Parts: sequence; C-alpha cells; structure tokens
Amino acid sequence: MAQVRKTTHSRKTGARKTGARNTARRKASTTRKRSSRRAAPKRWSQRVSQESDALDLKRGVFKLKDPKKIAASLKRSAEHSARRKAGAYRSALSMLTFYINRAGKTLPKTQRTRLERAKGELKRAFGRE
Repeated sequence: MAQVRKTTHSRKTGARKTGARNTARRKASTTRKRSSRRAAPKRWSQRVSQESDALDLKRGVFKLKDPKKIAASLKRSAEHSARRKAGAYRSALSMLTFYINRAGKTLPKTQRTRLERAKGELKRAFGRE
C-alpha cells in the first residue's frame, strides 16, 4: 500500500509544504508570538479617571441629584486642576461624556437624563450657550 503524503498551503507564499514540516513550523510560530508584553490592565477606565491628565474630580460628583450641582462641581474641578491639558470647559465636558459613555447600557435612564442635562448646565456655567 502506498503512503499518502498530506500537504497544506502556506498562507504567506501559497507554496505546498509537507504535513510534518508545517506542524513543526506552527509550533515554532506559537512560541515566537509570546513576547514580554504586559497584559492590558484591568479597569482601564478607572485608571484613566484617577491617573491621567484629566481632572481632580470630587468623589461622587456624577451621583449628585441636581444637574446644576454636577455642572458646578465639574467647573470648579476643571478650573482648579493642575493636571489638565485642554481648557477648563473642554476638560469638564470630556470627563462628563467619558463617564456617560463608559457606563453604557448599565446607566439608569434617570441618571443618564440627569447627566445629559448637566451638559447643558455646564455650557451655561461657562457662558457657551
């Protein structure tokens, strides 16, 4: 009985390789792919809020009930922060938008509405209306 040689196609060149050689090549390539790169840190959004050049926010600012108080707190934080790179209005608005976007579908409708109103209040507080 004649032996049948298994062949496969190489993705890069399209050339045929024998099964044994291809298996050895696959094993070598998997060991090469493992590098000394670190795994992505968990909760990157938390790290952004705490360590980035964003704002020094008051704790619980997004949980306040009044949109005017949220806007006032964001404005105060933005104007007093030494870590921000952009203007105060832009930094405050970006942190508010960042919070809304990161909460996503888990953010209750009432709180989302409150935070969207806070955007308008922030505009008024900075005289951008």
